[in-house]
Amino acid sequence: MTGSRQVTYLTVYDLVAPLLGEPGLVPGTPAWMHLDDANPAKWSALLWAAVWWALEQDTRQEAAADASKAIARIEDWPAVARCIRRGRGGACIPRRTA
Repeated sequence: MTGSRQVTYLTVYDLVAPLLGEPGLVPGTPAWMHLDDANPAKWSALLWAAVWWALEQDTRQEAAADASKAIARIEDWPAVARCIRRGRGGACIPRRTA
Protein backbone atom coordinates (compact mmCIF):
# COMPACT_ATOMS: atom_id res chain seq x y z
CA MET A 1 0.00 0.00 0.00
CA THR A 2 1.33 3.42 -0.89
CA GLY A 3 0.30 6.66 0.68
CA SER A 4 1.32 8.71 3.65
CA ARG A 5 4.48 7.67 5.48
CA GLN A 6 3.48 9.62 8.58
CA VAL A 7 4.09 7.60 11.73
CA THR A 8 1.82 8.20 14.72
CA TYR A 9 3.44 6.90 17.89
CA LEU A 10 0.32 6.85 20.06
CA THR A 11 -1.57 4.36 17.88
CA VAL A 12 1.38 1.95 18.06
CA TYR A 13 1.71 2.41 21.83
CA ASP A 14 -2.04 1.94 22.39
CA LEU A 15 -1.91 -1.37 20.52
CA VAL A 16 1.23 -2.80 22.11
CA ALA A 17 1.29 -1.53 25.70
CA PRO A 18 -1.76 -3.44 27.00
CA LEU A 19 -0.35 -6.68 25.58
CA LEU A 20 3.22 -6.29 26.82
CA GLY A 21 3.10 -4.48 30.14
CA GLU A 22 6.18 -2.50 31.11
CA PRO A 23 9.23 -2.44 28.83
CA GLY A 24 11.96 -4.79 29.92
CA LEU A 25 15.03 -5.76 27.96
CA VAL A 26 16.50 -3.71 25.15
CA PRO A 27 16.99 -5.69 21.92
CA GLY A 28 20.61 -6.36 21.02
CA THR A 29 21.95 -6.14 24.57
CA PRO A 30 23.86 -9.13 25.96
CA ALA A 31 20.99 -10.04 28.29
CA TRP A 32 18.57 -10.05 25.36
CA MET A 33 20.91 -12.06 23.12
CA HIS A 34 21.32 -14.78 25.76
CA LEU A 35 17.60 -15.46 25.90
CA ASP A 36 16.24 -18.39 23.92
CA ASP A 37 14.56 -17.31 20.68
CA ALA A 38 11.28 -18.80 21.95
CA ASN A 39 11.33 -16.72 25.14
CA PRO A 40 8.37 -14.30 25.17
CA ALA A 41 10.53 -11.63 26.85
CA LYS A 42 12.80 -11.60 23.80
CA TRP A 43 9.85 -10.96 21.48
CA SER A 44 8.33 -8.45 23.87
CA ALA A 45 11.56 -6.47 23.72
CA LEU A 46 11.35 -6.40 19.92
CA LEU A 47 7.80 -5.09 20.02
CA TRP A 48 8.81 -2.40 22.51
CA ALA A 49 11.62 -1.47 20.13
CA ALA A 50 8.96 -0.95 17.46
CA VAL A 51 7.11 1.39 19.82
CA TRP A 52 10.31 3.36 20.50
CA TRP A 53 11.02 3.54 16.76
CA ALA A 54 7.51 4.91 16.17
CA LEU A 55 8.09 7.52 18.88
CA GLU A 56 11.38 8.57 17.27
CA GLN A 57 9.76 8.85 13.83
CA ASP A 58 6.77 10.78 15.14
CA THR A 59 9.06 13.22 16.96
CA ARG A 60 11.38 13.60 13.95
CA GLN A 61 8.47 14.28 11.61
CA GLU A 62 7.03 16.90 13.94
CA ALA A 63 10.41 18.62 14.28
CA ALA A 64 10.89 18.63 10.50
CA ALA A 65 7.45 20.15 9.98
CA ASP A 66 8.16 22.84 12.58
CA ALA A 67 11.53 23.63 10.97
CA SER A 68 9.91 23.84 7.53
CA LYS A 69 7.33 26.33 8.81
CA ALA A 70 10.03 28.41 10.49
CA ILE A 71 12.11 28.53 7.30
CA ALA A 72 9.05 29.53 5.28
CA ARG A 73 8.44 32.47 7.64
CA ILE A 74 11.95 33.98 7.52
CA GLU A 75 12.09 34.96 3.88
CA ASP A 76 9.86 36.14 1.06
CA TRP A 77 10.56 33.02 -1.00
CA PRO A 78 8.55 34.09 -4.08
CA ALA A 79 10.72 37.25 -4.25
CA VAL A 80 13.88 35.15 -3.95
CA ALA A 81 12.67 32.93 -6.78
CA ARG A 82 11.94 35.96 -8.99
CA CYS A 83 15.49 37.25 -8.38
CA ILE A 84 16.99 33.91 -9.28
CA ARG A 85 14.90 33.69 -12.47
CA ARG A 86 16.11 37.14 -13.47
CA GLY A 87 19.66 35.83 -13.30
CA ARG A 88 20.85 37.95 -10.43
CA GLY A 89 21.60 35.04 -8.15
CA GLY A 90 22.90 36.12 -4.76
CA ALA A 91 23.26 39.79 -5.85
CA CYS A 92 19.53 40.38 -5.78
CA ILE A 93 18.12 42.69 -3.15
CA PRO A 94 14.33 42.33 -3.09
CA ARG A 95 12.48 45.62 -3.49
CA ARG A 96 10.23 46.65 -0.69
CA THR A 97 7.26 48.93 -1.08
CA ALA A 98 6.68 51.76 1.34
